[in-house]
Amino acid sequence: MFDVQRSRARSPRTGLLHDFYGLDCADWVNVIPFTPEGEAVLVQQYRHGADRVTLEAPGGIVDPGEDPVEAAARELLEETGYRADEILPLGGVNPNPALFGNRLHAFVARGARRVAEIANDHSEETCVTLVPARELRRLVLEGGIDHALVVAALGLLALRERSDTEPWG
Repeated sequence: MFDVQRSRARSPRTGLLHDFYGLDCADWVNVIPFTPEGEAVLVQQYRHGADRVTLEAPGGIVDPGEDPVEAAARELLEETGYRADEILPLGGVNPNPALFGNRLHAFVARGARRVAEIANDHSEETCVTLVPARELRRLVLEGGIDHALVVAALGLLALRERSDTEPWG
């Protein structure tokens, strides 16, 4: 859900007026959940824009008045039926500053366990896929996970877990 906004702004370089368009929408969350056994809890779902089933992290829209960590816990439960012992922030990114003014808030969830049935809304249909954590890098590099915001969340996770003394390899 979004609104298209048009604004006119003067170029700082030429002084000419230009129309600019942006998409106004709520913030989003992605959560990278791990079971106590070290498996990532991912979802497969059909994405209309790509016209295919994707493999990605649970996530969605932050509802009005909702804290992003609450949204992450809610989306995790709704899309997977899993609840985590802890949900920790990884950071945030702007999905595409050329078009969006909102933020994606990324989280990692530890100790995720299945506690309920999947409770998707009327337009979603997710299927849980457990992936060994050691396979995530390969899936990203080979294109098995190619949702840009999920890749960003996984990148934030890798940066948070990387030692300051470890070289970029």
